[in-house]
Amino acid sequence: MDDLSSQADVFPRSDDGSQSLHVACREEEAAHQWRESEKARRDLGEAAVRQWVRDHWDHYLRARWIEHIEGRKFWIELDRETFGLMKNPVPVCRNVYEPIFDRLKAGQENLDILCWARRTSQPVELICRFLEALNLNSCRLRHRFDEKLR
Repeated sequence: MDDLSSQADVFPRSDDGSQSLHVACREEEAAHQWRESEKARRDLGEAAVRQWVRDHWDHYLRARWIEHIEGRKFWIELDRETFGLMKNPVPVCRNVYEPIFDRLKAGQENLDILCWARRTSQPVELICRFLEALNLNSCRLRHRFDEKLR
């Protein structure tokens, strides 16, 4: 079950537009492996995939989470409750939510945002509730190579 076609059978794309991170990730890995192997003029195999995981997995996962909470794509491994959460934020709070969301897109974590909120006298309780609703930590999925990499 290491090739992409057999993974697609296990994690199929659905008719409703939802997709599996595992399948999409395999496609990214295969493209990276091909590019790196072409540069090296030899098949780098699993070593290229492991490099992609080390260099890109966390950012890739964050980008997919952003798509999910913006309501652009439903990823089946992510929390159903957070899908489309940023599609229609409460208008009164938009001036608070948008800078937070921009920080999350830039890779900041909850603690970074809370420190920013304190420094800039933002409504910390409101921000805490918003961060809890977004549930950033729920999107920290392990890659199948995580055990071997760390």
